[in-house]
Amino acid sequence: PIEEGRTLSISIQPLILLGEYERAQAAGERARKIFSEAKDNLRLARLEINVGNIFHRQDRFREALTFYERALSQLLPDKDIEGMIATLHNAAVCLIMLNEYEKAEGAYEQVRKICRDHNVPLAIAQAEYNIAYLHYLRGAYGRAIGSLQAASITAQETGDAYHAALCQLDLSEIYLELNINQDAAELAKEAFSSFQQLGIGYEAAKALCNLAIALSQHGEGFRALELLAQGRDLFVKEKNHVWPSLIDLYRALVYFNEGRLPEAQQYCQAALEFFQVSPLPGRAILCRLLLARISMKTGEIEIAREQCLTALRGLGGKEMPLIAYQAHFVMGQIEEAVHDREQALCHYRAATEMLELLRGGVHGEELKISFVKNRLEVYENLVDLCLASGETKDACEEAWVYIEQAKSRSLLELIVHRMNPMPAEGPEENPVSHRIRDLREQLNWYYHRIEAEQLGHVTASDERLLGLRELAQERERDLLRALRESPPAPVDGSAVFVSLDSLCKALGPNTTLLEYFRVQDRILAAVVRETGVEIISVTLAARVAQILRMLQLQLSKFHLGTDYVQEFERPIFEATQYHLNELYTELIAPVRSRLQGRHLVVVPHELLHYIPFHALFDGAQYLIDAFTLSYAPSANIYMQCRQKPVNKTGGSLILGVPDRQVPSIYDELQAVAEIVPHAKVFLGPDANEKVLKEHGPQSRLVHIATHGFFRKDNPMFSGIRLGDSFLTLYDLYQLKLPAELVTLSGCSTGLTVVAAGDELIGLVRGLLSAGARSLLLTLWDVNDGSTAEFMKAFYRRLSNHPDRASAVREAMIEVRERYPNPYFWAPFILVG
Repeated sequence: PIEEGRTLSISIQPLILLGEYERAQAAGERARKIFSEAKDNLRLARLEINVGNIFHRQDRFREALTFYERALSQLLPDKDIEGMIATLHNAAVCLIMLNEYEKAEGAYEQVRKICRDHNVPLAIAQAEYNIAYLHYLRGAYGRAIGSLQAASITAQETGDAYHAALCQLDLSEIYLELNINQDAAELAKEAFSSFQQLGIGYEAAKALCNLAIALSQHGEGFRALELLAQGRDLFVKEKNHVWPSLIDLYRALVYFNEGRLPEAQQYCQAALEFFQVSPLPGRAILCRLLLARISMKTGEIEIAREQCLTALRGLGGKEMPLIAYQAHFVMGQIEEAVHDREQALCHYRAATEMLELLRGGVHGEELKISFVKNRLEVYENLVDLCLASGETKDACEEAWVYIEQAKSRSLLELIVHRMNPMPAEGPEENPVSHRIRDLREQLNWYYHRIEAEQLGHVTASDERLLGLRELAQERERDLLRALRESPPAPVDGSAVFVSLDSLCKALGPNTTLLEYFRVQDRILAAVVRETGVEIISVTLAARVAQILRMLQLQLSKFHLGTDYVQEFERPIFEATQYHLNELYTELIAPVRSRLQGRHLVVVPHELLHYIPFHALFDGAQYLIDAFTLSYAPSANIYMQCRQKPVNKTGGSLILGVPDRQVPSIYDELQAVAEIVPHAKVFLGPDANEKVLKEHGPQSRLVHIATHGFFRKDNPMFSGIRLGDSFLTLYDLYQLKLPAELVTLSGCSTGLTVVAAGDELIGLVRGLLSAGARSLLLTLWDVNDGSTAEFMKAFYRRLSNHPDRASAVREAMIEVRERYPNPYFWAPFILVG
């Protein structure tokens, strides 16, 4: 009989995985009768674990906990190590789902202690897997991703297909939270396929739901609803009572995003009816928040308020920062709708506190940038509310603080921490580091092949080039995923925001900082001077976008060939000036009287990063005729660049890769080398990454003349061509370049993609994080001849006096005498 009871008890887990819960319960009852008659308390305790797993699998966590606690009380006296570990693991997962994180952490600490005391390494690995999920739920995304990646490698090495697929499933869930939807979809697909092959319906259904959510974020609402219906059928088949209601909530969200409010309300209400009487408080709160948002859309403000207040009461000090952020943000919108400014400010401030808390748990460049996507509206609302009662001194100062908090935060941290987001290479590198290095080498090979095929004497077929590009893009995706999953770099210090007083004092009487910020469709301009800050509403974003498109159209005509440009030289010039005058009228004229001193620091926002402010035309002169100009991603980054330690002495490093497309590069380098002090010149194959790594850290000036390429489709892989490789943004992160000035004179080296949080993804980011104080870059594809002349004029003036902004201004004026069209003299920008 005992052997029969053991067999019945052991059969419960495979029956659970197959979704045959009634058979599992029947087996448990028969085994319980056998062990009770035999008075075998140890096996009864083991049975309690397995029966608890039935309820656990059905998301009936309180009932499962009852069985696990009963098992623990019977196991402790007998010192059944394996049983105690399993029970504590399972109880901790239940506690996590019930948002009782501290109790869960306590259970895991017990597991760790037992495993260490009794040398059970595999159980420690399993604990780490579960702790990873705990980190995720608490908002520590970076730690969660690292732990899951480590658990995935262990599972693959030991042939544990189930836990390897679980890691994919959990990673897809985290990436959804971080708005990395493409990777989330790919991981969810892989997990679904793995679970289908294993015949495991519960996790397969969860993977389908994650895939559906990712697709809905890409606007594929109909396909998302199809997958959610398919997932719901699987859960019903599994006899799971919780997930069908959770899928109703997901359906409601998809319908809400599609603007179908009646369907959204119907499904959300159905989900709430289930969750408000279930022991899963977080999901009931989410239902109420979505109902509040729906009621706001339909104009039922009081209903929205009641739902949101109930949600906030439900939080009750629980450690759910992401849900708390959403609750305070929605409540702020409600208070703003009823014109209660003080309460709205209070809730928006609370929402930003939650964002800061969550942001601290995100490690890795792209993760941080993706995380803030769709979550920065709270800063816009705060700025708007601060200025709603009038542009008073206090209101402007508080609004400016929120403007700065919304801009280039991740880049600021990179500069302040001087940290390296890529793992170091070396003999002791971990498997992820090794894979990153291998992928970078593969990418260099593909980039060289693509360039060779394009520039060869016999042009490659479109089919062959397409195949090479697809292979390169596949490696790029693999590299991005590996970088996300690599261990976070150690942080040296913390990003401290400078005060407005400190900024004003640093600017002095001769400098004005002009900082732009978009609030909904309005563009605001903050004018910061020695005496303080003023904020003025200047224009509409849609108007500027339209003018900018027309300006870019004129600049693009220079790609149509010399004959075309010569034939239409005058109308192109007049049209370009006309659009530059329009932009001046929109962006500069409203604040022109407030711009004091001789130097202007421009801090753009969003699409304004593509505007050559120095070339804006008032009808009589360009802005560069009235001021010296420089640019910065944010006021805090401007201050960090002023303060960062750089090489005050040292030689000049000059690299160039000339070819038949840019023949003037050789003349440019020769002229620059004769002007700058202690020049070390490297040409062609000698102008390589090794030379840059060896001489860059000691150089005061670094000048690189070569092809630049801007990847709008994947800005992380924008870069420049060196003699032996292609230097991309991630390669720049590896470098140390504490130079006073780094110049990249190739095409479009200053172009960036402006990501969430006004993060600039391009070479600007890499060079500032590498340590450079100032950058001289280009905003569009430059003319070879006029660029060479500009660089000669710039370095001649720089050799006479160290004011880089003055040297840029005078060089522009000199080149403009021969090349009047701004296309030739205005692509150059001084950043930092």
